[in-house]
Amino acid sequence: MSISARLPVFPWDRLEPYKATAAAHPDGVVDLSVGTPVDPVPDVVRQALAAASDSPGYPLTYGTRALREAAAGYLRQWHGVAGADPAHVLPLIGSKELVGWLPTLLDLREGDQVALPRLAYPTYEIGALLARAEPVTYDDPVADLDPARVKLLWLNSPSNPTGRVLTAAELRRTVSWAREHGILVASDECYIELGWEGTEPVSVLHPDVCGDSHEGLLAVHSLSKRSNFAGYRGSFLAGDPAAVRELLEVRKHAGMIVPQPVQAAMTAALGDRAHAVEQKERYGRRRTALRAAFESAGFRIEHSEAGLYLWATRAEKCWDTVGDLAGRGIVVAPGEFYGAAGESFVRIALTATDERVEAAVRRLAR
Repeated sequence: MSISARLPVFPWDRLEPYKATAAAHPDGVVDLSVGTPVDPVPDVVRQALAAASDSPGYPLTYGTRALREAAAGYLRQWHGVAGADPAHVLPLIGSKELVGWLPTLLDLREGDQVALPRLAYPTYEIGALLARAEPVTYDDPVADLDPARVKLLWLNSPSNPTGRVLTAAELRRTVSWAREHGILVASDECYIELGWEGTEPVSVLHPDVCGDSHEGLLAVHSLSKRSNFAGYRGSFLAGDPAAVRELLEVRKHAGMIVPQPVQAAMTAALGDRAHAVEQKERYGRRRTALRAAFESAGFRIEHSEAGLYLWATRAEKCWDTVGDLAGRGIVVAPGEFYGAAGESFVRIALTATDERVEAAVRRLAR
C-alpha cells in the first residue's frame, strides 16, 4: 500500500467548493478558515533575515548558539520555565513538520499507539499513520488510555480548535501518569501567548507542572502566531535532554535543517517582545468584534478562552453552517475536520485583516 493510500483526503481540499461560493460575493471573500497570518512580518525579523542572506555554507541542524540561547531565554522570561537550557533546544522547519514526523523520528511502528485529544489538530493523527502506528483519542488520558501500548502522548493547550486551556494541575496529573508508565509527552504550545480570559496558559515545562526535571517531556513552540512567521517556516522544541539528543542525531542524518537566514530571523523574533504584544492586541480587537457578531447572529461560543480561533455552533451539522456562511461570502472551517465530536461546530479564525473582519461583522448583522 502506498503512503498516500494510508492517509485520509486532505481536509482543506473539501472546503474548495465553499471557498468558490464565498469568492463570488460582490464585496469579496472573508476567509476565516485557515489560521494563516495576514499582518506584516515585523521589521526586526525582516532586517535580521536580510542581514543573514549571504549564507553560502551549510547551517547547523542543532541551530546556532545564539538561536538556542534566545529560545531558552524566551521560555525562562515569558513562560516561567526556570530550567530551560540552550543545550536542550532544537530548531524545527515549522511546527507542523515536527508534528507530522515525530512518531517516525522516534521509530514508532505497527502495534504502537499515539494518543491525541478527541478534538485535535489533524496532523497528530497523520503523524501516527505515516509511522504505521495507531492513533487513539482521549478525553482524559489517565482514564481513557492503555499505558501498555501508548508510546507518545500529544497534549495541546491552548487547544486547536476549541481554545480550551489545561490548568497546571490538569497537566501535572497527566505528566505524572505518563512518567509512571514511560510514555513520552509532546506538548503543542503554539498558541500559548494568546490567552484571553480565565486561566492563563502554562507550559508543560513549567515547574508547577513537572517539578525540576523535564524528563519525558517535549514542548513545541511556534513563531507563526506571535511573529507572523508562518511563511518563514521556523519553530523550536525543548525539553528532555535524551529525547532532544536522539531527535538531533536522526535529523542530522535526514537533512532536516532550518536555513541559516531563518535561524537569524528566529533569534531576532524571540528576542523582541514589542512586536508580539502589538500582534496580540490586533488579534484581541478582531476577536472581540467577531465574537459579538457571531453571537448576535445566533451562534454559541464554547471554550475559546485562548488561542487564535472561536469554537462556535448553531446546533446543526457543521457543513450546513459552512454552506450558509459561504453564501454570505464568509469561509469557516467545519468542526468535523478536528474529529467526530466537532460535527456540529465550526472553527472561526481571527486571521483576517481589520477591513475583512469589519466586512464579516456587517454581513452577519444583516
